[in-house]
Order: sequence, then structure tokens, then C-alpha cells
Amino acid sequence: MNIIEMAFRMSEQVQSFRERVRLYFYEVMLSGHACPSCAASLEMIGEGRARCMMCGTTLDPTLAFQRCSSCGGQPRLRVRRYVCCSCGGDVASRFLFDGLVFDAEYFRQKMAESRERKQELRERVREMLAGSRSNAIQLEALELEQAGDLFRAIDSLTLEAFAASLPGSRSRFDLNRYQAHVQAHLRPIPVALEQIPPLSENARLDRVWRFIAIIFLAHAGIIDVWQQGDTILVIKHETDRERQGLPGDIEEDDGIEGPLGRATA
Repeated sequence: MNIIEMAFRMSEQVQSFRERVRLYFYEVMLSGHACPSCAASLEMIGEGRARCMMCGTTLDPTLAFQRCSSCGGQPRLRVRRYVCCSCGGDVASRFLFDGLVFDAEYFRQKMAESRERKQELRERVREMLAGSRSNAIQLEALELEQAGDLFRAIDSLTLEAFAASLPGSRSRFDLNRYQAHVQAHLRPIPVALEQIPPLSENARLDRVWRFIAIIFLAHAGIIDVWQQGDTILVIKHETDRERQGLPGDIEEDDGIEGPLGRATA
């Protein structure tokens, strides 16, 4: 047994039966009433709306055919229910099956009032914002000739800082001096970059300059450079290893004694 399928089939049958009951209810309730215009039969086309099958006139059967059970007064639709115009009591409609009827004019008016209130609120906010704005500022044309103090102040902030960041005359990079210094400390065995003594007091900058000198020497084919882990090793190029002695001008240029002890400060 497919209980779910059976439940859906039963729901469809109940809905179909309910619709037939609804149509039968309307036929019974309208059977004793006719169109006020042409006396033809009526049919329900919606909750609280009937239509003539001959001339097409539409009407509310509760307002047209029903009266207040207390005083016999004329009912009127008030939002979602019927009330008596005379005594104000509720009138239970005999022409509603299981739905609710709505006063279309009432809801139309309320929607219009709501839109009007929102528009008024937007206008008030716009006026408040417009009132809070400051007056327009009239800017005069900038005359650069009269801004000398400003330019001098800017120069004092930028030029001095830039000049302070430049290395001094003794710390300027001399590629030839560093190349001679590196060659003066090469040995028949590989030498680590850190084993070559610095020429500058700035250790970090000096290491960069020694590395640049090594790159230039390797590019010229004078030395061989390779890396083992974090260590950079240098050695004389194979064709240049027989030259154990160093030229005097190289040793004199950097002013630091070479590995053979022939250079003088």
C-alpha cells in the first residue's frame, strides 16, 4: 500500500467534492433571486460578486437581496464584513460559502493614503536635508607666487629626509674597489661570502655591495659562484687559479691586507 499516493488521491477527491458543494451552494442561494435589470438568472463569479447570465450586470448579492435580521435595515460592506446601515449591527451574509469579502474601495483609499504619507515624509526629509546644508564656498584662484612659505615648508620635510637617506661620501659604492677587495681575499679553496671582511660600517649594505661585486666578477669570468644551502661560495675561475699572486694596484686600492700578507694599508 502506497499511503502517500492514496493520501494525494483522497485530497484531490475532497477538493473536487468541495468545489461541487460550493457551486451547488451558490445555485441554491441564488435560485430565488434574479437580475434587477433584466430578471435573468445569476451566477457567482467570486466571493461577494454575482453576474447576470443574460446582460452581464455584476452585483453583490448580500447588499442587493439581504436585510438586517434585527431591524431590517440595508447592509453595507465595511472592510471585511457587512454591517447594518441603520443599527450598525453585523450582518452575516448568506451568500458567502467559506471565504471573505473585501471592500475594494476601502483598501484602495488606504493604499492611496499610505502612498501620500510616504510622499509627504520624503518631502519633509528633503527639506530638512536642504536646510542643513552649508552655503556654497567661493574659492579664490590660487596664486603660486604667494605660497612661498608653503613650498619652503614642504621642501624642509622632503628634501632633508631625502638627503639624510643618501649614503655619505665615504659610504658610496665603488664597484672597482669592492671587486679588488673580493679578489684579494680569494683562496685556492672556496670562500664563503661572509668570510670576506667588510669595507663599510653598515654591515647590511656592505654585504649587498660585496654580493654585487661577486656577480660582476662572475659575469666577467674571473670567479665561479654557487650556493650551498644558505651559504654563497666563491672561488677563482679554473683558468685563473694559477695566478696566486695579486697585482699591487688591487691591494693598494682597497687598503686591506690580502691573504698572502703583501698589501700595505
